[in-house]
Amino acid sequence: MSILETGRKVLELEAEAIRNARARLDERFSKAIDILYNSRGRVVITGMGKSGLIGRKIAATMTSTGTPAVFLHPAEALHGDIGIINAEDCVIAISSSGETDEVVRLLNYIKRLRIKLVALVGDPSSTLARQSDVFIDCSVEQEACQIGLIPSTSSTLTLAMGDAICIALIEKKGFTESDFHRFHPGGTIGKKLLKVKHLMHSGAELPLVDASVSMTEVIAVMDRHRFGLAIVLKDNQVSGVITDGDLRRLLLKGCDFSSCRAADCCSANPKKVAPENLAVEALRILEENAITSLLVMDEKDDLLGLLHLHDLWRTEMI
Repeated sequence: MSILETGRKVLELEAEAIRNARARLDERFSKAIDILYNSRGRVVITGMGKSGLIGRKIAATMTSTGTPAVFLHPAEALHGDIGIINAEDCVIAISSSGETDEVVRLLNYIKRLRIKLVALVGDPSSTLARQSDVFIDCSVEQEACQIGLIPSTSSTLTLAMGDAICIALIEKKGFTESDFHRFHPGGTIGKKLLKVKHLMHSGAELPLVDASVSMTEVIAVMDRHRFGLAIVLKDNQVSGVITDGDLRRLLLKGCDFSSCRAADCCSANPKKVAPENLAVEALRILEENAITSLLVMDEKDDLLGLLHLHDLWRTEMI
């Protein structure tokens, strides 16, 4: 078998294991989600070896999506760390065989405190499966390696099942983009989840002019606020905008700025964005229209603020 064929075989075996697990997923999955959702404490995840590494990833995903979770190494648990589990917690135990000694030895403590136990196991008839409140079948027909011993297909399936649990749990909790941003304030994810309302200028920062004022006054307001535009109001509602580009075109036409009024020179129907829109959506609108500013308006077309391209640059989003 060529190296390329080996790679394809591994991917097919692991994909097939996930397809098979999908087909046999049943109400036990729903029961497991209910246990995790109703827990008043943390989710304590435990497992040895590769199962432990998968457990750490599941714990990290849960923690970052609003479910407090912690990984407990089962061997360390037997030497004092088991005290991290309290009666309000629930436990996810991971074991391909369901007979991992260090994990099985934790069962007495878990049962004594009447802690709910969810098991991810590769053998539905194992001790861990039988002693759990609910188990999810993570069995595979074979590992992807030639000797059939290296955790590969089984660890991939367990990782995918962990993702399924985490996603189902956040849907049940109604976890939103705003919640996600709260747990990811930094880095690329945090920047992508910024909303227009987090970046917009408002109040005294806005370059507002009344429709009746002369263009000379409009220019003075534009120079003072440095956004490259003025927002023209008529009866306290947005009538249009006047941009630097508008000024150049008016100048070429020979406009007398001292006698022309803002109402006569503004461009109606300026581009706008809602305050709840993501900043990346605002950036797309700016790029598609080759403009540098957007008015931030609510569903009633009331002016709330102004978003400038420089505000997006400062986030290092672009």
